[in-house]
Amino acid sequence: MYLGIDLGTSSVKVIVMDKQGTIVDSASEKYPLSFPKPLWSEQNPEDWWKGTTDAIKKIISRNSALGNQIEGISFSGQMHGLVILDEGGNILRPSILWNDGRTQKQCDYLNEVIGQDKLSKYTGNIALSGFTGPKVLWVKENEPEIFNKIAHILLPKDYLRYCLTGDYKIDVSDAAGTLFFDVENKTWSKEMMDILSIKPEWLPEVYDCYEVTGIIQKDIADQLGISRGAKVIGGGGDQAVGAVGTGTVASGVVSVALGTSGVVFASTNEYKVDKANRLHSFNHANGKFTQMGVMLSAAYSLQWWVEEVNKDIVAENPYQVLRDEAAKIPAGSEGLLFLPYLSGERTPHADVNATGVFIGLKPSHTRGHMTRAVMEGVGYGLRDSLEILKDMQIPIEEMRITGGGVRNELWVEILASIFNYELNIVEASEGPAYGASILAAVGCGLFNTVEEACEKLIKVSKTVKPSEEDAKVYEKYYQVFKKGYGQLKGIYQELAAL
Repeated sequence: MYLGIDLGTSSVKVIVMDKQGTIVDSASEKYPLSFPKPLWSEQNPEDWWKGTTDAIKKIISRNSALGNQIEGISFSGQMHGLVILDEGGNILRPSILWNDGRTQKQCDYLNEVIGQDKLSKYTGNIALSGFTGPKVLWVKENEPEIFNKIAHILLPKDYLRYCLTGDYKIDVSDAAGTLFFDVENKTWSKEMMDILSIKPEWLPEVYDCYEVTGIIQKDIADQLGISRGAKVIGGGGDQAVGAVGTGTVASGVVSVALGTSGVVFASTNEYKVDKANRLHSFNHANGKFTQMGVMLSAAYSLQWWVEEVNKDIVAENPYQVLRDEAAKIPAGSEGLLFLPYLSGERTPHADVNATGVFIGLKPSHTRGHMTRAVMEGVGYGLRDSLEILKDMQIPIEEMRITGGGVRNELWVEILASIFNYELNIVEASEGPAYGASILAAVGCGLFNTVEEACEKLIKVSKTVKPSEEDAKVYEKYYQVFKKGYGQLKGIYQELAAL
C-alpha cells in the first residue's frame, strides 16, 4: 500500500492506494487560515501536522491491517509557503502562505533593483508576491529578531516530512518555486542566497520527487499505526504532483486545471525560459521540467457570478439554471466579453490591480449572455498561457483537463472550441493526492519511472472535441479579448490609487 498526502490551503487529504492503483481509503481534515492584517495570509504548521495525523489515524482506525501494509509515503503540498525553524526545530512564526500579498515592496526591489534579467538567469523566474524569496526578505526587514534565529527554511509539506522522519529534505519541484533555486541545474542558487541573506546551512538537502528521502521515525510509526519500515518519498509541489495524478508527464502533453484558480501546465524534456518570464519555469516530478501559466480566478469567476451576483436564484441547483440559460446563447455571447481578473492576475499580466470587467453590454443582453461570457472569458484567459507555449515552440500534442469545473459539460465544450483542441478528461478525481501515492509507489520500486506508472494507472474517460464553427467565432473574439487588459491598465492603476 502507498500513502499519499495532499497538504492544501484549507485542508489535508490522505489516501491509500494499492499496487493496482485502486484507492483503498481516504480521509481529510480541515484547519484554520489566518488573515491578521490586510493582504496577509498565514497558517500554523502544527495545524498541518495535527490534521495529517488525525486523517491517517482515521483511516487506520477503520482497517488496522492497512497500517502494516504501507510501504511508502509521499506528498503533494501547497507551494511557496515560508516555514522557518530554530536550531531545535521549533517554529519561529506562522507560515507565510502562497496567497499572501504583503511582499510587493520586496518584489519591486528584486525585479527593479536586482533586475529581472539576473533573477531569470539565476532561477528561471522573476519575483512574484507568492514566491518564498520575497517572504524571506520581508522577515529580514520587518522581523529581524526572528530572522536572526533562523536555522532551517522549509516549505509546507517538508515540515510534515520533518515531523515524520526528523530530516530536513526537499524536492526539486517545490524548491523551484522559492526564487532561490537554480531550476536548470537543480541546486540552490548561491547568487540568490547572497541577495536574500540566506545561509547555506539553513536550506534542506534536495532530492528528485520520486527518490527516498528517509524512513519514518519509530515512535511516529507506532503513534500512527504504520509499519516502522515505511519509506518517505520526495513528493512535490501541488501542480507538479497533480500533473502526475493526471498523467501529464510526457513532452507534448498539456493539462488545464479548471479549479478556483486556473493552471495551464506543460511537461517538457528540456529547460526553457520565456523571454518575458510570463510563465513559471519549474522542475517536474518526473525529473524533467515544466512550463506553467496561472490565472487567479478561473472557476472562482463562475462561483462569484452564481453565488454572489445571482445568489437570489431559488432553485436546488442554481449552477444548472444559469448553465442552461448560457447553453441557449451562441458562441461569442453576441458581442459580450468578460475579463476574468477578479483577484488581479498572474499570467500573462502580473498585475494585482487588474479587476473583472464586462465589455460590450447592450440592452439585448440577458443573464444567459453574461453567464456564457464569464465562462468564455475564463477560456480566453487560459488560452493566453497556451499561446505563450506556442511562442516558445513547446509541442502541444494532447490536452487534458481536470478540476471541479470539468463537471460543467458546457464549459468544457466552450474551452475545447476556444483552444481549438480536443480535451481529454482523465479518471483522476483525487488529483494531487493520487499523484503523491504514485510517487510513493515509484520510490518503493513498484514502477521504474514516473512515466511508466502514469501509463499503467491513468486512463482517459472522455474526449470533448471542438466545434469547428464555434472555433472560428472564438478566434475573432479572442483577438479582441487580448487587447482588453492593455486598454484598461491605466484605469486599473488610477482606481487602485484612489
